[in-house]
Amino acid sequence: MTLARLLRALVPALAAAAALLAIAPAAPALAQGERPLRILVGYPAGGTADLAARLVGDKLRETLGQTVVVENKPGAGGRLVMDYARGLPADGNTLVVANSAVMTIAPLVYRKLNYDLRRDFAPVAQIANFQLALATGPGTPAKSLREYIDWLKASPAKNNSYASPALGSIPHFFGLLFGKQVGVEMLHVPFNGSAPLMNALVGAQVPASVDTLADLAEMHRAGKIRVLASSGTQRSAALPDVPTFTELGYKDIEGVGRYGFLAPAGTPQATLDRLNAAIVQALRSPDLRERFLRLGLEPQSGSAAQFAKVLAADASRWGPVVKSSGYTGD
Repeated sequence: MTLARLLRALVPALAAAAALLAIAPAAPALAQGERPLRILVGYPAGGTADLAARLVGDKLRETLGQTVVVENKPGAGGRLVMDYARGLPADGNTLVVANSAVMTIAPLVYRKLNYDLRRDFAPVAQIANFQLALATGPGTPAKSLREYIDWLKASPAKNNSYASPALGSIPHFFGLLFGKQVGVEMLHVPFNGSAPLMNALVGAQVPASVDTLADLAEMHRAGKIRVLASSGTQRSAALPDVPTFTELGYKDIEGVGRYGFLAPAGTPQATLDRLNAAIVQALRSPDLRERFLRLGLEPQSGSAAQFAKVLAADASRWGPVVKSSGYTGD
């Protein structure tokens, strides 16, 4: 076949292809310089903070129409990622998932903290509360809070030790708050994380522990430990059989931790408002709320201004507890 005849044969096919291209919707072009939204997490993959970040991130990807990347930068109890994030561009492409350990407790216990929460970060939105809980293991005969307090007071110098997952953590100080309210000077035994703490509790190396309710829930359900009371104003959906300290008559033994999103200071207000609206919308999703509750997280959100007020109230609440403990992290 000559070249001319070949070209004549191809003309109908080329015309049909051109017609299809004319009516097909154009694929959206990626804007030049468009960057993904980075969500930074100061804890390892698979932990509660990481899972919360990924659950919200999936919703933000849909709402914002933007690529969302979760990056884990664990270290120094969550403080490492705060040091890193404070120097990043305030362009709305970076969020940090932070908890009470780095937002409230660290500024109270570290005199040489590299970041200043109010100077270096802008609150974007709270995403959840989490309860703390007191649990006992085979090292104590107590099966209820009343029995545990009676056992404590029967021999306080012998029975007053309790474990927490870390020095300077919110469970550390909640244990001291508990002791003050029941009239027993508690002896804190710190561990390097919830896993070794649990081994010690189940192995009767310590009689009691204070940790997040989420970290205690599985072993309570398995009957290996007993969660005696939780710290919220109402029972947790994760452990509805466990009463709160408040309903057991200890109205001053109350306190919860928070998770929320922060952005580098200087992020434009319009950008913060857009991110806040997307996060609030994500928290209204029934499937996300259900997943949070299973993790022991209580979905909670609102405006950035409301989040800032919550953080200020938390600092006022925990400040006297930390000060009276005499503990400093450096």
